[in-house]
Amino acid sequence: MTFQIPIDCLNEIIEYLEEDRHTLYSCLLVNRLWCEISVRILWRNIVYKDIQSFEHDKLFELVDSSILNTLFTCLPNESKGLLYQIEIFISTPISKRPLFNYATFCKALSIFKIKRMVDNVFKFEPSINSLNIKDRNCLVTNELIKMFANQIFSLKKLSYYHYPINFSFPYFPGMRDLSELHCCSCLPSKFFHQLSQLCQNLQSISISFCDGDISNELKELISLQNNLQTLTLKLVAEKSSRDIIPILEKRSNTITKLHLYSNNDNLSYSFVSSFTNLQEFIFSLMGGINIENFNILRYVNFSKLQTLKIPYQCPNPEDIMKFLENNGKNLKKFYIEENYKELHLSIPILCPNLKSLFLLFYKNDLDSLKTILINCQYLESLKIWCGKGYSNEYLPEKEVLEIVANHSSNNFCELKIHNLSNSEVSVDDLESFFLSWRNRIPKKLLSLITIKDNCKCLDDYEENMEIIEKYENLGIVRFRTISYEGDEREEEVSYYYN
Repeated sequence: MTFQIPIDCLNEIIEYLEEDRHTLYSCLLVNRLWCEISVRILWRNIVYKDIQSFEHDKLFELVDSSILNTLFTCLPNESKGLLYQIEIFISTPISKRPLFNYATFCKALSIFKIKRMVDNVFKFEPSINSLNIKDRNCLVTNELIKMFANQIFSLKKLSYYHYPINFSFPYFPGMRDLSELHCCSCLPSKFFHQLSQLCQNLQSISISFCDGDISNELKELISLQNNLQTLTLKLVAEKSSRDIIPILEKRSNTITKLHLYSNNDNLSYSFVSSFTNLQEFIFSLMGGINIENFNILRYVNFSKLQTLKIPYQCPNPEDIMKFLENNGKNLKKFYIEENYKELHLSIPILCPNLKSLFLLFYKNDLDSLKTILINCQYLESLKIWCGKGYSNEYLPEKEVLEIVANHSSNNFCELKIHNLSNSEVSVDDLESFFLSWRNRIPKKLLSLITIKDNCKCLDDYEENMEIIEKYENLGIVRFRTISYEGDEREEEVSYYYN
């Protein structure tokens, strides 16, 4: 008797594979039902997440071309006819309609990335009619966006930053279910008006502020939100930032995550104190601006704060210490890209309940790392820089492994090592570390992650991988390598520099 998994259960099982695209591709080949479920998941977000560095340009082009060709088969006849009339000929992998209408599965849409995809695929194609290359690519992009607007019945995430002047955002009924919006303040007021009519339950908004006045339609959109929880602000232009802050403050009670990016010297951050229910706060200063502006927050009490991240420029250690005196007791995650001796010594006292930590340690800070690991008994995850950087030498990778194996708490289960220079860990060092971890009581699987930054990591040495695979098979460690984790999103970088 053949056993068949109920469809609801099968859906739930395959959902767990969303981040594992290679396994999802295998599911496509099992049977028609598995294929239908897998295709819907694969096409929720057409951006290929597995490619994370510019060294994969050729793979980018190949994937973009494949996705775009498939989307062209889904274009309505009217769009195909329009493109054909102006001599834009698109090769498609099949002559008849595809098995699925892939556009309808899309849940996350980035206008910038659709445009980038078109530019990528057509960059070597000369224009053979009166249109210049830029206008031709815009026209193709517009037809694709119109198709999404007509066929997506439930869009969850939209990213729409600056775009060529001849782009008109279409009416998009599928945005009624939108929960996450990324945009810039200089978009046409018509777009914000359309959105305010359709979307009043956004949970997350990210805004990059341009020069100039803030439109009343953008203010209305924000003021109409009933359940705004995550707010990301890129405060570049002083006037526009100040115009919108009073509107944001009126929604401060529901907001639990605030991500603040700024390169503005003159902006006061006192408005942050109104967000009394914050659970996550990212405070990122860039471009050499006045870090003294943080001191206005040193006495504010965020009683629910659990995550604090301060990448790039850091405030003065005195301000950070005072902030942690008021807010460190409940912190679970703390991330700061700075080496402060005073902070090293105070972390176990000010933040006794930490579960995840990232600090910078120089090569003579081994005792500080040991003290933190011994005294932070709830610590589960540590991210650390190792090797020689541009201006400083950080902890040696071998010593970090020894200290983690011998002095971390029973709760510890994840180590992220960001290699700034080639790994110098020998096979014997690696095996000694795994043996020490195996002998720990109680036994706990270790997630060992190396972050590659243009240098050789553990996995670049064949003999190291043999040892790693040996202890993976024994259930001692789970190993993976990821590309450098930058905080800038690709479309934000494009917005600032184009």
